[in-house]
Amino acid sequence: MKIRMERDVMAEAVAWAARSLPSRPSVPILAGLLIKADASGVTMSSFDYETSAEVQVEAQVIDEGEALVSGKLLAEIARSLPNRPVDLSSDNTRAELVCGSARFTLQLLPVSEYPQLPEMPAAAGVVGSDEFAQAINQVVVAAGRDELLPVFTGVRLEINDDTLSLLATDRYRMALKELAWNPADSSAEGAALVPARVLSEAARSMSSGEDITIALANAEAGEGLIGLEGKGAGGVRQLTTRLLGGEFPKVRHLMDIQPSVTVSCKTDELIASVKRVSLVAERNSPLRMLIGDEQIALEAASGDQAQASEAVAAQVANVAGGELAIDAAGFNPHYLSDALNVLGTPYVHFSFTAAGKPCLVRGMDDIDGEPKGDYRHVIMLMRLPN
Repeated sequence: MKIRMERDVMAEAVAWAARSLPSRPSVPILAGLLIKADASGVTMSSFDYETSAEVQVEAQVIDEGEALVSGKLLAEIARSLPNRPVDLSSDNTRAELVCGSARFTLQLLPVSEYPQLPEMPAAAGVVGSDEFAQAINQVVVAAGRDELLPVFTGVRLEINDDTLSLLATDRYRMALKELAWNPADSSAEGAALVPARVLSEAARSMSSGEDITIALANAEAGEGLIGLEGKGAGGVRQLTTRLLGGEFPKVRHLMDIQPSVTVSCKTDELIASVKRVSLVAERNSPLRMLIGDEQIALEAASGDQAQASEAVAAQVANVAGGELAIDAAGFNPHYLSDALNVLGTPYVHFSFTAAGKPCLVRGMDDIDGEPKGDYRHVIMLMRLPN
């Protein structure tokens, strides 16, 4: 194999394909990055039996062939190269990389022992890359991190005609995002539980193009596969991963909150206030939100050592009438901060029912407008000490 590529094209392609490599591969061969060169260009890929990544880029192919090299090492080398064309060649045992006066020789791994990458499933539909990336970022914050409870580490992707829904929960909070997309079948329906970690990676690395194609195979079988394909300036990128098994909890009904009290305020002001006040919050202690007539006040403390409070202007509506049904709410400060930071609107709207009950968080474009319904974030309130 012998190819020539632009330095930036190679560095970006290698970095993207190597990003999916396991840090501790179960077998040494999985640390390899496979490079294939043919008449259509160069393909770089990685696979760990769960997730595969493949990128196709343009290159000058002098001799066709393939080579398997250490992916992490090649990524580090490509990142450090001078801004000159890169020549990469290989024989039966070694690969040689030349860029300007820099020269590297790498030992090859046996291509014959490398596993076959899974094929992309049939396309289910197409969604705008920016909208999809934003939706993923808004939802994955509510996904669990405990690998002992894998069903909570996933994002449930639901297809209902021309609406694509993403739902995640770690049992203490939940997030739902609904967005329009173009399904391959106008009457398409289905659901898949996708690892949140893989979706988060896709949001960061596949948003440079206009659209992302979503492909599904055996989504309801528990051993299915999802594929994502995006086209950008750096070439065509494909990502596949196995779906998670298990029954995702039925939590959609928790989004239908009939509030007794609502609170609206500027998102950026509240984000800054939460950040400051929670500096003194003890571990596992609530951030207290006191609800007044025209403001809310945040309070936190570390026993007798430190206390903090700050008021934020707000519009408060007593939906139930009479006296305020709830005048204080306890939030996990990290959960509240996560929800506010991904909201993406100038104003935030809280819907409260009672102390200790779930609270619905939505975004607003205008303080006097209606809260948006396409993104909903529910936080389970903490019990406040008397």
